[in-house]
Amino acid sequence: MDNSSHIKKINKILVANRGEIALRVMRTAREMGIKTVAIFSEADRNALHVKYADEAVCVGPPPSSESYLQMDKIIQVCHDLKVDAVHPGYGFLSENAIFARKVTDAGIIFIGPSPEAIEVMGSKLAAKDAVSKYDIPMVPGTPKAITDVEAAKQRAEEIGYPILIKASAGGGGKGMRIVENAADFEEQMNRAVSEAVSAFGDGAVFIEKYITSPKHIEIQVLGDTHGNIIHLFERECSIQRRHQKVIEEAPSAVVTPEIRKAMGEAAVNVARACNYYGAGTVEFIADENLNFYFLEMNTRLQVEHPVTEQITGVDLVKEQIKIAQGEILSIKQEDLQIQGHSLEVRVYAEDPKNNFLPDIGKLTTYKRPQGAGVRVDDGFEQGMDVPIYYDPMIAKLVTFGKDRTQAIERMIRAIEEYQIVGIETTLGFCSYVLQHESFVSGKFDTNFVNKYFTPEILDAHNLSEDAQQKEEQVAAALVNFLLENKQANDKPAQQSSNAKSNWRKNRV
Repeated sequence: MDNSSHIKKINKILVANRGEIALRVMRTAREMGIKTVAIFSEADRNALHVKYADEAVCVGPPPSSESYLQMDKIIQVCHDLKVDAVHPGYGFLSENAIFARKVTDAGIIFIGPSPEAIEVMGSKLAAKDAVSKYDIPMVPGTPKAITDVEAAKQRAEEIGYPILIKASAGGGGKGMRIVENAADFEEQMNRAVSEAVSAFGDGAVFIEKYITSPKHIEIQVLGDTHGNIIHLFERECSIQRRHQKVIEEAPSAVVTPEIRKAMGEAAVNVARACNYYGAGTVEFIADENLNFYFLEMNTRLQVEHPVTEQITGVDLVKEQIKIAQGEILSIKQEDLQIQGHSLEVRVYAEDPKNNFLPDIGKLTTYKRPQGAGVRVDDGFEQGMDVPIYYDPMIAKLVTFGKDRTQAIERMIRAIEEYQIVGIETTLGFCSYVLQHESFVSGKFDTNFVNKYFTPEILDAHNLSEDAQQKEEQVAAALVNFLLENKQANDKPAQQSSNAKSNWRKNRV
């Protein structure tokens, strides 16, 4: 089928973001022969994405509200530099329907879905309504926002405690309350509404059955503007703190081929429900029996997209750009198969021993791990400061192996090699998780941190690792010493008297 009449070639992309995702998009654009424009705040003047881009423009002071969220200023930069398209990355304006509409109204291509799709999927209630005609599994709850406390309490009794009160416009755990019994219901609902108003300017809440041992599993989808939609299998994202992901992997250790097929088909139907095109992710929650229920759709590229790229060989950013140009999907569902296993740990500038609070400062030492099956997506170099104004993620550390065991082994090795001095990070916590029996077995859920993690455990884990390393160093030194002695004894007497041991020198 001739697709040339639909294609609008993109020659220059403005990346409306910063840090590692800006670099990630720019690298693919360069491979495709597309010029790039970086925007930056005054705090990011020396950032790597600014240096990498073909052109860069300062859009304001450090706070994101005065720089990276300045829609009209970003669009003006596009006009000034004759930009064809805007890639929003993730975070900031990536799921802002107003921004998507402003970009397209200005005659610029938005590398993402339609503003309408963003609006529908941006509201959990509107999303549920949109997908209802496709017979997609839904968690028992209220179909619409509810404000009447007594009516809400009655519905909660019908569903059965525990229940979850959630803000319709919510995200990141804000406006979310778990209620264990009827006595606590009214107070928790009032708190949820108050939080929702404060965080999102929208006090609409709804009620769901609370799944007590949930797994968070999501499906990557791609759709073009010609009605073709495919899925690229699942990602397991259940290791979280404060309702935000820390470790992801693809595929899931527990999803069977039958469940994978059913989840994939459900995800494609969710995308179809809002005429979706571009890259998106459909999130599901699964109970202990792997019964899965639709949670929400993220209408953008996900932080954890590299693990899907590793097991499918598909460059998701390249596909986003091709779709935005009007091309027909070159990949069919039957072309895709899972190859190997991939893990991603988010390296945050956070202190796991202090409730994962952000820890800013200068990266006095910063050395990335290398070797087979290791990928680092980051936006920092040694000597740079981690600014206070933005998300504290330093990097995404990704490993790939022929199977899950090899991917885990490579990740543990890569974490050991990753040298970051000057700030606290989540690397030690991630190492602990990867070696925990529940993670290794795949029998973990989103409650992992609450169930198993305490700062004292992390101290013990680090001490045992240090002790093991010292034992290994001593053992290696002893073997070296014995080998050299043996070699010296095996030599003729006149040579052995001049032999020198490197043992002491190597141990310094």
